[in-house]
Amino acid sequence: MTVSEVISKIEKRIPLQQAEDFDNVGLLCGLPTRNVSGILVCHDALENVVDEAIEKNCNLIVCFHPIIFSGLKSLTGKNYVERAVLKAIENKIAIYAIHTAWDNDFFGVNAGICNHLGLKNLKILQPKKNNLKQLTVFVPKDHAEQVKEALFSAGAGNIGFYDECSFTMGGNGTFRPVEGSNPFSGQQDIRENADENMISVIFEGYKQGQILSAMKSAHPYEEVAHQIYTLDNENQYSGLGMYGELEEEMDEKDFLKFVKEKFSLEIIKHSDLNNKKIKTVGVLGGSGASEIKSALSKKCDAYLTGDIKYHDYFLAESKMLICDIGHYESEQFVTEQLFEILSQKFSTFAISKSNEKTNPVNYFL
Repeated sequence: MTVSEVISKIEKRIPLQQAEDFDNVGLLCGLPTRNVSGILVCHDALENVVDEAIEKNCNLIVCFHPIIFSGLKSLTGKNYVERAVLKAIENKIAIYAIHTAWDNDFFGVNAGICNHLGLKNLKILQPKKNNLKQLTVFVPKDHAEQVKEALFSAGAGNIGFYDECSFTMGGNGTFRPVEGSNPFSGQQDIRENADENMISVIFEGYKQGQILSAMKSAHPYEEVAHQIYTLDNENQYSGLGMYGELEEEMDEKDFLKFVKEKFSLEIIKHSDLNNKKIKTVGVLGGSGASEIKSALSKKCDAYLTGDIKYHDYFLAESKMLICDIGHYESEQFVTEQLFEILSQKFSTFAISKSNEKTNPVNYFL
């Protein structure tokens, strides 16, 4: 199986279109046509991780954070990024990054945090504007099912945890073939009446090309009458952060001890205690100060993330406990999550979890 074939299977489960626009996700280096001997899953594809891939005969590294992010104009080995990339290229190792595509996935980074805390009734904290669209197409009744099947196979009709969703309405259509036409039914210059179904499906905008191609291939008409509408609906199953509820509410200090134990933390930086009970908890892996207001709007009692700055803590305004549990610490379950997904999808070659430490932060106590 080639690198590109492996990537294709990964992206069916975790579409890169979920990623933020600023992000550098996908294949960062390596030949897509090279056969894969093994996969190493890691958090950061640093030089020591590339050494581990060489040792384990893995020529594809699937990492969370992209080692190449911005500003790379040369490869001379002058810093840790260039040394890692050069070593990967010299040893014919491909590097593939998934980052915010997994951040925004309903079962991704933030679900891992919530599940570790035992939160229930999970919802997306800041739903992604996902360019949802609606397709309406008119089909002869006898061909409606085959067109519908083609649409579903191409990815149309997915809504949350349901697929093959559609609405069909019967009616009478008219058309008149003119010179140059090759009609499926009827004669030139004579208006034709046809029993037709109107099929309506919703799809994510990035799938439009493949869906229209499938629709036209399955449709019997020479000219396919259809409309596409852009929707304002938010995608409630993709976006930044999550929030949910603890089984039992806790005192603030008990909650902090609980989080410290669950995440094996040395310290937790947090805003002032508010003498409130903690029941609804918001989370965002990595740098999450940008969504403090989203957590407040969802009436979260506590918000867990990383990289909180001094002035960010004032945003709590005695309404919410803001907890900085660390960037890496909030993402510590990612490698295990990706390893489980890849292990289920690929059984013909070895898949390994990196043993190398990539967290640059240490504590002196």
